[in-house]
Amino acid sequence: MTSPSTPSAAWRPGMPGGSTLPSGPAGRVDAPSGDGHGPALGPATVTIGTYPDYPSAQRLVDFMADNRFPVEHTAIVGTNLTLVETVLGRMTTGRAALLGAGTGAWFGLFIGLLFGIFTVGNWLAVILAGLVIGAIWGAVFGAIAHAMSGGRRDFTSASSLRAAQYAVTVDAQVADQARQLLGRLHVPTGTTG
Repeated sequence: MTSPSTPSAAWRPGMPGGSTLPSGPAGRVDAPSGDGHGPALGPATVTIGTYPDYPSAQRLVDFMADNRFPVEHTAIVGTNLTLVETVLGRMTTGRAALLGAGTGAWFGLFIGLLFGIFTVGNWLAVILAGLVIGAIWGAVFGAIAHAMSGGRRDFTSASSLRAAQYAVTVDAQVADQARQLLGRLHVPTGTTG
């Protein structure tokens, strides 16, 4: 016979008998690690330099790799991220149809090649037909999709993430080796830690 569960019988950390967790739907769960807010983030890291741009940080890691440093213990961390959306131009129904035609042509080419492999006769005609049909349907769907947007987004753009600075970090166990190697590099390193 099972006894009814009561709120006092629930698992509570820090209480007597609270050192064991109840089993979850997937079986036994482990206690949270570290501060109790989730899994540990990995080994402790040390920042060996910060740079204003990515190529400078990349140059340091490349120098370390060239000097046989175990770069698998290295990371480039971008901080203070900013999303930049660069507007490329105005989007019209004609331009939407043209972009759709290009996408449709690639898809039609793929389908035409797939059917062309199994064609006994003129396989080139099958590939060209797939390309043309794909371009036509792509243009139709591109124009319809733009017209249905109701003018809410009449521009094309490209998004990118940019960081204010890039920090090169290494695992704590190889930090001294990294600092020694950094001392041999004659390029300004920004702030070293």
